[in-house]
Amino acid sequence: MSLFYKEYSNDEEVVNAVNSVKTRGINEDTIYVITHDDDRTKRVAGNADANTVGASDVGIATAAKNVFRKKGDELRAQFQELGFTPAEAENLEDKLDQGKIIVVIKDAPAGFAI
Repeated sequence: MSLFYKEYSNDEEVVNAVNSVKTRGINEDTIYVITHDDDRTKRVAGNADANTVGASDVGIATAAKNVFRKKGDELRAQFQELGFTPAEAENLEDKLDQGKIIVVIKDAPAGFAI
C-alpha cells in the first residue's frame, strides 16, 4: 500500500473522482480532500463524502502548532503528517496556492490511478 494524490481544478471533478474511487473498493476513511481555504475544503469534502485532515490525522502536537502557523505552513505540516516528504509537501502546497484541490488516498494499492 502506498500514498497517492491527484490534483483537480474544480469541485465537480473531485466529487466524481471520489465516487469512482469508492466504487473500486477504496475505504472512504483513507480519502482526504485538501484546498487552500478551510470553507472550500469542508464544502468539497462534504459533497464528495470524503475526509478533511483533522487533529486525529496530524496528532495533537501538530494540531496545536497549526493554530499559530501561517496557512502555507499549516498545509505543508498536514501533508507531511499524511506521509509526504517535506519537498513533496512544499510542491503540493504550491499547487493549492494556484487554486487546485488535492485528493489524497492513504494506503492506496500499488499501481493505483484515478
